[in-house]
Amino acid sequence: MLHPNMVILYVANTAVSAAFYADLLDRQPVDTSPGFALFVFPSGLKLGLWAKHTVVPTVIAPPGGSEVVLPVASNEQVDATHVDWSARGITILQAPTTMDFGRTFVASDPDGHRLRVYKLADDPK
Repeated sequence: MLHPNMVILYVANTAVSAAFYADLLDRQPVDTSPGFALFVFPSGLKLGLWAKHTVVPTVIAPPGGSEVVLPVASNEQVDATHVDWSARGITILQAPTTMDFGRTFVASDPDGHRLRVYKLADDPK
């Protein structure tokens, strides 16, 4: 059985995107080159940033058609993260709101990739 373990985002400038994610995630990439940067998380998930002009076959999809999803522990942390990211000048696409699955907001990175922060709604008991 196959088990996905990496997400790759195609970016215009690897250095700019690596600096953005290093600051956002408070983690340095474990590997960088002019066309690629790799972040590895304790869960085993990897986030690759690949210079889109070097990808073969050629990238045809624009950013924004998928999301990198970041869970947090509380509704208050959703709101606090929104305040923090707004203060950093990160583009906010959706202000904090409560949806059927829980509290969430959506931002975008320098290339337009969507970043969703959320806290799942508590299970009704």
